[in-house]
Amino acid sequence: MSHEPTTSDSSPMTPDRLKEMKVQGEKIAVLTAYDYPTARLFDESGIDVILVGDSLGMVVLGYPDTTHVTIDEMVHHVGAAARGVKRALVVGDLPFASYTMPKQAVVNARRLMDAGAHAVKLEGGRDQCDQIEEIIADGIPVMAHLGMLPQSVKMEGGYKIKGKTPPEVEKLLDDARAVQEAGAFAVVLELVKSEASAQISTALSIPTIGIGSGLNCDGQVLVSHDLIGLFPWFTPKFVKPHGHVAEQIRASAAAFIADTKQAGR
Repeated sequence: MSHEPTTSDSSPMTPDRLKEMKVQGEKIAVLTAYDYPTARLFDESGIDVILVGDSLGMVVLGYPDTTHVTIDEMVHHVGAAARGVKRALVVGDLPFASYTMPKQAVVNARRLMDAGAHAVKLEGGRDQCDQIEEIIADGIPVMAHLGMLPQSVKMEGGYKIKGKTPPEVEKLLDDARAVQEAGAFAVVLELVKSEASAQISTALSIPTIGIGSGLNCDGQVLVSHDLIGLFPWFTPKFVKPHGHVAEQIRASAAAFIADTKQAGR
C-alpha cells in the first residue's frame, strides 16, 4: 500500500515556501508530534509543518504545565519525530529557561537542529528579538510565538485570552512587527481574539499560525492529542476532536485483559 503525501507536491517544505503560501492565500496546516510513528503518519498525510512542541510536557510526560520541560527532553523527542519525516517542516520548541540569553539560545537551538529539526520556535515578542537575531545569524530559522505564552502561565496566573482591549492589540501588533523585523519566518498566535489576529495577519508579510485565535490566521495548529482524542482528561474549548483514540485504546486493552483472563478456561 502506498503512503505518499495526499498533497500533490511532495517536495520538502521550507520557511520560504510557507511565506509563498501566505502570498498565494493557501492555508498552512500544522500539527504537533512527539514520536516517530505519529510524525510519520502526519507526514504521509501531507501535513505542512510538524511542531515538536513543549506541550509534550503535559500530554506525554504528565507535567502540570510546560515550564517543567527540559532541553534534554526536547532533544529526545525532536529526534524521534524527525526520523519519521520526509516532507514536512519540523519545528522544535525551545523550552522554558533555555533561551534567557542570546548565546544560550543559539547553543540550545543548535542542539534541536542537530537532533533533526529544520527550525526552532520560541515565545515572546520585542523582548526576544536579540535571541531571534542571534539564532538566525547562526543559520537557524526561527518561528515566533505571541499571545498567550504557555511558558509564562505561572507568572500570568493562568491561560488568558489576549487582544481584548485596544492597548493589548497595539502591543501584539508591535511585538509581531518586531519579530518579523528580527527575521522570524512565521508567528504562532495563541488564544488571541479573532479580530486582533485578523489585524496582525494583515499587517505582517510572514504567515500567522493560529491556535484558539479564530479562522483569520494564515494557518492553524493543533496539539495532536486534542485532535485525535488521545488525552481525554482535558480538551480545550476551541478544539473540535476528529477522533476518539482514547476510547479505542481502552476498549482494546479491556478486550486483551478479558481474553487473557479467560484463556484456558
